[in-house]
Amino acid sequence: MAQQTFDPNRLTFEQGVERIKNAVRESGFDVESRIVTSRDPGVEKALKILEVDNVPPGFRKWQLPVYMACESQLFITVGEPGAQASPHAHNDGAGVRFIAGGSIVYNGHELTAGDWMYIPAGMEYSFEVGRYGALMCYCYCCCCA
Repeated sequence: MAQQTFDPNRLTFEQGVERIKNAVRESGFDVESRIVTSRDPGVEKALKILEVDNVPPGFRKWQLPVYMACESQLFITVGEPGAQASPHAHNDGAGVRFIAGGSIVYNGHELTAGDWMYIPAGMEYSFEVGRYGALMCYCYCCCCA
């Protein structure tokens, strides 16, 4: 069986941003006036619109219904079971957190491996690490060092 050629460069960054804006508008999913997680009602409709067909065989891919137009810094955090991040905000830029292992509880929802959380700039939030700890990857449009 001949291997299919895969070219991930079908859209420009700007076209990708426009695709996200259109999907958010079409789905009615609000992403700028609140913190958004992969567990929120309505996110599935946006993700369905944002499914990508430009992938190699055996893969599925979605754009998230958020984007950050900034230079970004990347972080990895390990949280001990029960650790709490007190209310705080990242005033200089938006951020996205991916749960790689364990869990956190935000706003009554447990986010587990594979879930994500988008935090608009200046939006205050807090969370608690789940009973088995958490491994999180962050991408921020600010420096949190």
